[in-house]
Amino acid sequence: MKLITKEISKKAQAAFGVYSTTEFAEQEVIAKFFDPAGSWTWYLLNQDPHDTDYLWGIVDGFEVEIGSFSLSELQTARNHLGIGIERDLYFKPTNAQHLLDSLNAKERE
Repeated sequence: MKLITKEISKKAQAAFGVYSTTEFAEQEVIAKFFDPAGSWTWYLLNQDPHDTDYLWGIVDGFEVEIGSFSLSELQTARNHLGIGIERDLYFKPTNAQHLLDSLNAKERE
């Protein structure tokens, strides 16, 4: 499965230019990637158009955090079953702050 389509890449790169001037609460999560045999999930907010390996978003792993992650690492990662990272084909873009709040609320449960 292709993790980032041309359409996703175009949206993510367009968002890269505005993320520094836009409040986090106004940003949009564009795509969701997950480990089908694990608990880690990556939510894409933007992609550097000059270094397309550099992605920025929300990572729900050992804890919920905001930061960068690598497209090449997502593409080459394999879990204990040998299965790679997948993209949620049914994910609908959502507000970044709402998603972060939801993930943090689940973490506190």
